[in-house]
Amino acid sequence: MKRSILKITLATLGVLSIASCTDLELEDTDSVTRESTDGGFDGVSNVEGSINNAYNTIQGHLQTQENLYALQEATSDELLIPTRGTDWGDNGVWRTLHQHNWDATHPFILNTWNNFNSSVFSLTEIIETSDASAAQVAEAKVLRAFSMYWIIDLFGQVPFRGVNEGPDVNPMVMSRSEAFNFAMKDLQEALPELPSNGPGANTNRASKALANFLLAKMYLNKHIYLGTGSPATEDMNQVIDHVDAISADGFALQSGFFQIFEPDVDVSDTEIIFRTNYGADARMWSTLHYNQGTPGQPPGGWNGFTTLAEFYDLFEGDPQVNVPDSGQEERRGFVPTSGNNAQAGDLDEDGDGFEDGSYIGYGFLINQQYDLDGSELTDRTGNPLAFTKELPALVGNNERTGIRLLKYHPSDGAYPGNLIVFRYADAHLMKAEAIHRGGTSGESAIGLINELRELREATPLASITDQDILDERGRELYMEFTRRQDQIRFGTYTSTWSFKDNTEAFRVLFPIPSTALTSNPNLVQNEGY
Repeated sequence: MKRSILKITLATLGVLSIASCTDLELEDTDSVTRESTDGGFDGVSNVEGSINNAYNTIQGHLQTQENLYALQEATSDELLIPTRGTDWGDNGVWRTLHQHNWDATHPFILNTWNNFNSSVFSLTEIIETSDASAAQVAEAKVLRAFSMYWIIDLFGQVPFRGVNEGPDVNPMVMSRSEAFNFAMKDLQEALPELPSNGPGANTNRASKALANFLLAKMYLNKHIYLGTGSPATEDMNQVIDHVDAISADGFALQSGFFQIFEPDVDVSDTEIIFRTNYGADARMWSTLHYNQGTPGQPPGGWNGFTTLAEFYDLFEGDPQVNVPDSGQEERRGFVPTSGNNAQAGDLDEDGDGFEDGSYIGYGFLINQQYDLDGSELTDRTGNPLAFTKELPALVGNNERTGIRLLKYHPSDGAYPGNLIVFRYADAHLMKAEAIHRGGTSGESAIGLINELRELREATPLASITDQDILDERGRELYMEFTRRQDQIRFGTYTSTWSFKDNTEAFRVLFPIPSTALTSNPNLVQNEGY
């Protein structure tokens, strides 16, 4: 399968203008306006245009390496962003996330809060527009539930403004349980009206599969969100049912792990349930070194994001190397020493011994990195570009410290599309976890996990524990918005790991931003802040 170099121009996104938590109005963009009379809200003027704008806005929330992605990944044991000289210092915003020392003024926390609350409001306007069709209302409800899901997960309370309430009215605030029930109701009401889109190009739009995926996620985490302590059997059965419904729509595990993340999406891409058209570039360039590029795509990495040695060690294979044929499972990837040692007819259509258009590896890039001809790459001062497994600290790093992670690849262009938000392997593992936690199915948890492991060229497990399931989710879903939530559900988020000693239990929720508290007295700061 030959990769092509794509030149993609990013579409102009709708711009959000957020003055405060009590004024969640969108700036009118892209000819989408609100009609109003002295009697109050009278609907959006262009329902379909407003829905399209909502997708573009949500894409903007997801594609950056900051905000939601940083809160879900950089606060976990999976990802860290060490300061390299003056690079990635950024007034400590990345270090405080890794160390769990953030406060209510952190900019990524504020941005994420504003982003998704603004989306909830704009989608409520669509839902409350009288001439919106049943299908349009369903689509908007799924997107509103998607937006509210992240607020529930991150902050535990959700402000809600009615469409007829002006900026002089302080929005009411839903508790975590109230917001959970509200989002679940949106999903359940939307489900019958949504299209049964299977795998393919339409996975960038709401579908029954997306609603079922969100319902499965909500049921899986329900005992966390509602504070009941342990999962109920009936909730685990709901997870199983909703995952089975996704499977019935044609979604399934897919072989060829790194091919899942290529930009050309068609019906053979059975993993992808929900994606955005753009935004994979931040996942790619944020980790690559300044001197790493591909033929046709000049070097341009930002040399930042790395993983921890202990996370890398979760993967099967020699813990000290990651060159081809070093006993690693597929998901750990490889570092090519001369091209990528591809065999003709595999990823090498022209038979020159290299994957077409690439000399950078996949997955976890460790030790010496190479040029297409097999020569050793160097850093900007001439030192061998050898990524180290260990880091000295969060500060005092050079250009070479830390293993790099790469799922999306620069051989697909500077701005590759297909940023995956949800995919079937996650659903598959949710089902395994639900069975492990007491749900009823004709399949077994270990059978499902081993099915995935064998597909990914990993040795089947003889038995499973909670830790095994968490580890398997990490191996499959790194860099995919899941690690913080998974660690919370399995009780490891407040433990310690390299360069992180804080074990404060209240850190499972982020603080309500200080500016939101000032503007809306109905909000109450989360415990511990």
